[in-house]
Amino acid sequence: MFRTQIITFTGIIIKPEIRNVPIYAEIILPLPMRQTYTYRVPGNLQAQVAEGKRVIVQFGQRKMYTGLVASLHETPPGSGEVKDIREVLDEEPLINPFQFAFWEWMADYYMCTPGEIFKAALPSGLKLESESRILINDFYEGDPGRTGELILRVAKENSGLSVGDLTRITGQKDIHRTLRRMMEEGAVFLEERLKERHKPRKEIVVQLHAEMIKDGILHEKLDALTRAPRQQAVLNEVLSRSMNDEGNMVVTGIPFAALRSMFDSSAVNSLVKKNILVKIERPAGSPGTSIAKTVAPHALNEKQQEAMDAIVEGFSKKTVMLLHGVTSSGKTEIYIHLIQKYLDEGRQVLYLLPEIALTSQIVERLQRVFGDEVGVYHSRFSDSERVEVYMRLKNRGPKQYRLILGVRSAVFLPFDNLGLIIVDEEHENTFKQYDPAPRYHARDAAVVLASLHDAKVLMGTATPAIETYTNALSHKYGLVTLTGRFGDVLMPEILVADVRKSRRKREMKSVFTPVLLDAIAETLGNGKQVILFQNRRGYSSFLECNTCGWIPRCEKCDVSLTYHRYDDRLICHYCGYSTRIPSHCGECNSTGMITRGFGTELVEDEITLHIPGAKVARLDLDTSRSRNAYSNILEGFGAGKYDILVGTQMLSKGLDFENVALVGILDADQMLNFPDFRAFERSYHLMAQVSGRAGRKDARGKVIIQTMDPGHPVIDYVIRNDFEALYKTQVMERQAFAYPPFVRIIKLVIRGRDKTLTDQAAGQLAEKLRAIFGRRVLGPQPPLVSRIKNQYLNQIILKVEKKSSFSRARRLLQQVLDESHESGSFKKVRINIDVDPM
Repeated sequence: MFRTQIITFTGIIIKPEIRNVPIYAEIILPLPMRQTYTYRVPGNLQAQVAEGKRVIVQFGQRKMYTGLVASLHETPPGSGEVKDIREVLDEEPLINPFQFAFWEWMADYYMCTPGEIFKAALPSGLKLESESRILINDFYEGDPGRTGELILRVAKENSGLSVGDLTRITGQKDIHRTLRRMMEEGAVFLEERLKERHKPRKEIVVQLHAEMIKDGILHEKLDALTRAPRQQAVLNEVLSRSMNDEGNMVVTGIPFAALRSMFDSSAVNSLVKKNILVKIERPAGSPGTSIAKTVAPHALNEKQQEAMDAIVEGFSKKTVMLLHGVTSSGKTEIYIHLIQKYLDEGRQVLYLLPEIALTSQIVERLQRVFGDEVGVYHSRFSDSERVEVYMRLKNRGPKQYRLILGVRSAVFLPFDNLGLIIVDEEHENTFKQYDPAPRYHARDAAVVLASLHDAKVLMGTATPAIETYTNALSHKYGLVTLTGRFGDVLMPEILVADVRKSRRKREMKSVFTPVLLDAIAETLGNGKQVILFQNRRGYSSFLECNTCGWIPRCEKCDVSLTYHRYDDRLICHYCGYSTRIPSHCGECNSTGMITRGFGTELVEDEITLHIPGAKVARLDLDTSRSRNAYSNILEGFGAGKYDILVGTQMLSKGLDFENVALVGILDADQMLNFPDFRAFERSYHLMAQVSGRAGRKDARGKVIIQTMDPGHPVIDYVIRNDFEALYKTQVMERQAFAYPPFVRIIKLVIRGRDKTLTDQAAGQLAEKLRAIFGRRVLGPQPPLVSRIKNQYLNQIILKVEKKSSFSRARRLLQQVLDESHESGSFKKVRINIDVDPM
């Protein structure tokens, strides 16, 4: 089984000249299968096959997959045809023993399959995919039907079309049913070809022309450029990067994109035409392509040094330490000093961030100190870029990455000498993977990954998760606190603006109270910047008929459609369905459609009306879909191009802007009234974190919270910056009602296209679970949104007390699911398992 093979991973290559018996390999396929599959290793490949290498295998009648060798043995399978491995893709194992052990734990704890982990762990560029191409049977004489005739005609005119190509050319949205029928009738065949997804990324680099190194020529060229100052500046920059440690001139390459960002590209091109510089294409990340000059880390102040010493001492006793420091207390500088310590010891470091938006600011700080040793890994990078990071971490050499900055998926990278994992903003729920499986939490996975490497974990935040803080107070984790801001800057002044009172007095200006508008005007008048936080994107939450109350809803999901004024469309935030704005009510035909609620798009529009001349930017999912949109918006705001930044929770995640003096939280009630046991905790996290963006350097900042309930206890905790009070009340409530950290939760989501069958399956499963777990089983109960993408949802919650064996509970649950899988009621539904849901 999978578990045994993981433990016995050796990486041994079996040589055919000393092995006379048949060799078999257990292969993990990128499919949601719990078992591995046995393949024969043909004699000509026995010298190449090893555990951890990728291989090409046939699965089923025609499909080809990239599989992974989990183990090698000499025991033939009991029955059935054994297929041969077709090809070995790697010279060296791609997956190391640490990764295999980590996968084993993840498959067991999060109740998923090895294939699902394999699919999630490797960059797409390292997985070959089978591409179906259509072949015509010239002897077919049947009636293919109208769509079939179109398929045959297009396929004859364009030989070797893939199914995707055929769909695009014919304009038929769903031709798969017709193709299946035509295959059964023998009209067409599908040929499988393997397509390599990864192509090494290239880049253009600029370097001195080889002639320039000759004596006297360089001075002559510099003198000739006295009337071309821009070209002279470019050449001086190249020269400064072309000196080795001994001060001698060498020919080295600088990325053209980097020079272009610093100087006018025409100046660079002019020097190329004059044969002073030369452009060369070569693989990205080649030696000599960095223009970064590293500097020593900033010296720590007294409080930071005390925290640093306490962390180092704590690591002598604990694997995990929690650094609980208020916003702007200087946690990042402590991280940098710790990273330096572990790199100096020859160890690798993983720096986990909850959000891609944070990487641009942190990367700049880390590269300033660690230069080329920093690798960045997240989903906004292309397949090729992620593959290059993976391989540069795996392959030892002068250009190996030793420090990886990444989001949650970075835990799957091929570390082999990991010394430290930093989990920054550990409270963030974006560390949790929701769909597809594995539904892991990167913070918790990091602790297990560190234990495999005998490494340490430092979690840092101003607002710890309740579970993390409980572990710290119970001495499972070590705890270090930073109570003051860097430079002794005061925590921001927090004021509450009563929305209900302002509405009663008719003082509201759109969504702004007079208190907030006056503060914005005053802040901008002082040359400072403003952040406005609204944790909902779009223009308005929904449209409503002013006569009968009809609300346009998604055709595929049980949710109202959000109005986006920029596109002038109604959009579903669950499935992406969109439609035009209705001209009249769908029920009573009235034309009186009005907007309800508000999002970041409306805030952006309205603030420009009430603060004329203000330069406003918006940061949410709609404005940051492209790869560089995050960094462009944040860099523009940091450089003072914008006066006001409007955004969602992206703004709360550790961003550092020196000139922000005011933060406005526009709708605190939306967060506080969400029906979830974590609502108060998350509301405190969001409000405290976004408040921490104000007044981070010189003067004390100000925060204004708009709410209908000024006396709400969570708002009071935020005003007093009293996490301890929030923690005490939350712990009491969760203990009374059996919620984490006093129990562990497993959520089962039953999905199906037939509501009756879905509810029936959920009911039967709940009864089977109650027979084993009793009152620990809650439900079935439809979730808040009970239909998504035309699939009906029902859910069951299983609570397991901390004193009980969680591993035994998972085994019993899996037995019930395996038995139920054979039942007719479960054949048309899918069950998703979410361990430790957020």
